[in-house]
Amino acid sequence: MTHRSRSVRALVALLTLSLCILALAGCGLRSSSGGGATRIQGAGASFPNPIYQKWFSEYNKANPAVTFDYQSIGSGAGIQQITEKTVDFGGSDAPMKDDQLAKVQGQILHIPTVLGAVVLTYNLPTGPGDLKLSPDAIAAIFLGKIKKWNDPAIASTNEGVQLPANDINVVHRTDGSGTTFVFTDYLSKVSAEWKGGPGTGTSVNWPVGGGEKGNEGVTRQVKQTPNSIGYVELIYAEENKLPVAAIKNAAGQWVKPSLDSITAAAAGAAAQLPDDLRVSITNAPGAGAYPISSFTYLLVYKEQPDQVKGKALVDFLWWAIHDGEAMAREKSYAPLPAEVVKKAEEKIKAITYQGKPLRG
Repeated sequence: MTHRSRSVRALVALLTLSLCILALAGCGLRSSSGGGATRIQGAGASFPNPIYQKWFSEYNKANPAVTFDYQSIGSGAGIQQITEKTVDFGGSDAPMKDDQLAKVQGQILHIPTVLGAVVLTYNLPTGPGDLKLSPDAIAAIFLGKIKKWNDPAIASTNEGVQLPANDINVVHRTDGSGTTFVFTDYLSKVSAEWKGGPGTGTSVNWPVGGGEKGNEGVTRQVKQTPNSIGYVELIYAEENKLPVAAIKNAAGQWVKPSLDSITAAAAGAAAQLPDDLRVSITNAPGAGAYPISSFTYLLVYKEQPDQVKGKALVDFLWWAIHDGEAMAREKSYAPLPAEVVKKAEEKIKAITYQGKPLRG
């Protein structure tokens, strides 16, 4: 073999090796939506965070190539981040308003996931284990008009109970919160004064009390503060062994939050859901309905910017409203009624990449 032949072969080998290295490097530089693991990012509501974390974990066990990073930072932040497209999906208990949707570059779909309850939880060391609170009393407490636990408006619905003559320490959310939206939506329906004052929103000007971030923060503050009251999602009170109040509903019955009473609140709304699925079910009619119940939503773009991530997200959403619903009860959420599942299926089937459906 001549020296020239050896040189040519060496050059070919070197070029081949270089191409292989470049190919491998290219594989390593792919985005999270290509080749290997697909990482899906979300942020928003703390209301459904316990069930979402359960879902993400269980789905990943069956689909190891798909991982989720969900930040429980409140519905307001979830709406903001999905609007700004800094996450793949947002979480919100508050349906986006028309003016919020008008700011979106693209179309956002509301996918209902589960139903939950906002509860009044409290810390009364010398008080009852089961408190009854009327709508008027709840509004007056959070308006700062009822200041003592033994106020006649509370005592009259809790006969035989020795309520303390202590000041009521009100705890509310400080962050933009779907839980706040649900609670203030309820207050606006049962109190004209509340409706004309603080009103309904993910964030309002509270007339009284101190604030904490997240359901986690409110729960912690109530647990640590004697004579306090706050509003949180049911599972947070249950996991922290805090009592919850029974509330007089629209039918005049005293109802405690439970899977059955949450489902009863959704029953009337299921057959009359609007096409976009944005709805409020607070203060629902029906004898067994718990009055501060709500759907919670995942917010996703109809047209996905990335085919692989979009497909992974669609497959997860489909799994969530079918297989995932079976896990809802163990986390104290009510699964979606069958009629709502069908409507959610239609929304998921409408999600596209470059105009082509990702489900099918």
